[in-house]
Amino acid sequence: MNMQTLSRRGFLKTSLAASASLALPLPSWSQTPGANDDIRVAVVGFNGQGGSHISSLTKLKGVRLVALCDVDKAVLDKNVKQLDAKGIKVEAYTDVRKLLENKNIDAITTATPNHWHALISIWACQAGKDVYVEKPVSHNVSEGRRIVQAARKYDRIVQTGTQCRSTEGMREMMQYLHDEKLGKVKIARGLCYKRRASIGKTEGPQAIPESVNYDLWTGPAPMMPLHRKKLHYDWHWVWPTGCGDLGNQGIHQMDLARWALQVNELSPRVLSVGGRLGYEDDGETPNTMFIFHDYKKAKLIFEVRGLPRSTTDAKMDEYRGASIGLVVHCEDGYMVITSYSAGKAFDNDGKLIKSFDAGGDHFANWIKAIRSRKHTDLNADILEGHLSSALCHTGNISYRLGAQKEPDEIREVLQSDPDAMETAQRCYEHLQANEVDLTKTRGTLGVVLKMDPQTERFIENDKANEMLTRIYRPPFVVPEKV
Repeated sequence: MNMQTLSRRGFLKTSLAASASLALPLPSWSQTPGANDDIRVAVVGFNGQGGSHISSLTKLKGVRLVALCDVDKAVLDKNVKQLDAKGIKVEAYTDVRKLLENKNIDAITTATPNHWHALISIWACQAGKDVYVEKPVSHNVSEGRRIVQAARKYDRIVQTGTQCRSTEGMREMMQYLHDEKLGKVKIARGLCYKRRASIGKTEGPQAIPESVNYDLWTGPAPMMPLHRKKLHYDWHWVWPTGCGDLGNQGIHQMDLARWALQVNELSPRVLSVGGRLGYEDDGETPNTMFIFHDYKKAKLIFEVRGLPRSTTDAKMDEYRGASIGLVVHCEDGYMVITSYSAGKAFDNDGKLIKSFDAGGDHFANWIKAIRSRKHTDLNADILEGHLSSALCHTGNISYRLGAQKEPDEIREVLQSDPDAMETAQRCYEHLQANEVDLTKTRGTLGVVLKMDPQTERFIENDKANEMLTRIYRPPFVVPEKV
């Protein structure tokens, strides 16, 4: 049956049947390591961020790295050999399902492409493994909630890869804000000004690297020819597998913004504006974007910029001294967070009040919680990861349902909100500095979406609700019920 014409009822039957056949029930052999036992960990996917997982885990006392899994045999063999040279013997897998059958593995970490995060995490929970899953934890809103449900149902410890939550300096900064040392928070502004050059333009399907099992790489996503020069990494910039820089780098700052606001649910209203501007390539996700999450408590505004400061300056723009970070505007001052652990508090005249800088170990926190068996000991429990990831997804949904508009049409929609207009004006000036003519290459005005935070569904917008999940490619089906 053609996946494009698959009926809703047929899809549900197929999904439930596939998930039932592949669900990995909690086996009787699964035992939680004792206080003095080594925790045996496997790493799944390590051509990028997963490399830091390997490095961090091999340095932790009471932890043994026992297996690696990657669908690229060249990447897998290289890392197995590197560990072997250090005296670390690991089992090698290309199929995560085979790895999860191994009763000698207690926990896994995963840094695969985004579209695999949820299914691997859920399968691991069902197999009795604890999980460390990279950000964003999901490819869509529904997936994140299902990981939370799996973690609770199978009593698994699931940490999100937002490592800034384990730095002491960051925790001190957030407490400083929550204690209202700068007064009440008015706006939390996340910043992702990170250079993203063109990925190039192809004229037809590209060859898949011979070392890659493309069926396993594709997993839950649609099986499609490769229409970009690089299979690896550039998957971030196409919708079937990635979430753009909002979900790639920006999730860190989105998480900090939500933490600063102390909001533990999705926003009741969201609007996005942006576009893939300044070049034409095989990428689909916006390289310029701003998002408004209209919380009742305070606004959360997020900005993405992938172009440099100007055509003559390769550096990135800054806002209050930050290019990748968070600026929290309060009644009596503002705080600028410029890295995962460093930040400064200022009064409204720009006078420095206090500096923060201290480190921490996110993997060590995960291991501690595995031993205590308390998910409340986690600094970034999967629920936190779900909510912050979902804010990225709802922003992207607004954008994807939008339409290209003239600059004046966008200004007309935003003019009732001074903060929105100020953000838009700075964005326009940035694009002009990069010689982007918005009258010729128009930006996209997203759809204003209203959400019920309790049900995590949009109000009176069926198209938006359809984008809260996706049609999965059997047998790689994220189960509707875990």
